[in-house]
Amino acid sequence: MSSSKLRRGRISLIGHTYVLTTVCCGRRPWFDDPASAAIVMNALHDLSDRGYVSSLAWVVMPDHVHWMFELCNEPLCNVARRFKSSTGLALNRMHRRGGAFWQSGYHDHALRSDRSLRDHVMYILGNPVRAGITGKLGEYPHAWCKWPLDT
Repeated sequence: MSSSKLRRGRISLIGHTYVLTTVCCGRRPWFDDPASAAIVMNALHDLSDRGYVSSLAWVVMPDHVHWMFELCNEPLCNVARRFKSSTGLALNRMHRRGGAFWQSGYHDHALRSDRSLRDHVMYILGNPVRAGITGKLGEYPHAWCKWPLDT
C-alpha cells in the first residue's frame, strides 16, 4: 500500500507529541557503524534546533530509528520527509551508493496522555536492552532522552 494511502484519515497537529519509526531498506544494519549512526543523530538534533520539532527521545538501532517529538511548525509528513531525505542523501554519499536508503513510508503514533508519554519513552530507550545489544538502560551510545533516566 502506498504511503499516501496509509496517511489517509490521519491528522497532524502542531503541539502534539508523536512517535515516528522508520526502517532501513531490507533492514540492513547500517547503524552498526558509529559514523552512520552519527549522521542520523545529527539530523535529529538539527531538526529540533531548526524548530521543526522539539525532540523528546530517540534511539538509532542498527536497522531502524524510533523518534519521539512534539511538532512545532511543520506537519508530520514534512518532518518525516525532511528527516528521511537529508539522512538518506548523506548516508548514500558516505557509503558511495545510490537508491533508496529507507523503506518507503513510516509508522507514526500520536500520544494522548502523560502516562503514554512515559511508557513510550521507556519503550524507545529499552529497545537496545530488548535486542540484547546492551545490558541496561543508559548504556547504548545511540539513544537520547530529554529527561534523566529513573531506572
